[in-house]
Amino acid sequence: MTSTTLPVAQSRTRSVYKNVTLWTFQGWIAMFFIAAGYAKLTEPMTNLIALMGWPAVAPENMVRGLGLVEMALGLSVLAPLISWRVGRPLLLSASAGLIVMEATMLMVHALSRDIGLAVVNLILLALTVPVLLGRRRA
Repeated sequence: MTSTTLPVAQSRTRSVYKNVTLWTFQGWIAMFFIAAGYAKLTEPMTNLIALMGWPAVAPENMVRGLGLVEMALGLSVLAPLISWRVGRPLLLSASAGLIVMEATMLMVHALSRDIGLAVVNLILLALTVPVLLGRRRA
């Protein structure tokens, strides 16, 4: 019978790589959602309709509100940079909220046959789910 226990140094190295990977994912998620939220808040509706299409069937207040929510969730993903104790619950809540939003928008884009934006949401889900699962255990 063999043991699968890793030496301490190897275990520590894996932990460091996992932490760096999760922080990288968090940075990408934050950059995407802060930028997307900023665009929804500042761009004229005609530009948003040309870029995304779905704002044509949504009220302007909903589009602007979604931009505000995206920016807040994007910033919350980076909250552990300030304080792990306070920021970790914000990160977990923001990650869960982003997963719900990404899954919803994936369905919206898939049903409207907008494959490009559906793939973007699939990639965002692939980044956000590991962050939620990895930081939940930390």
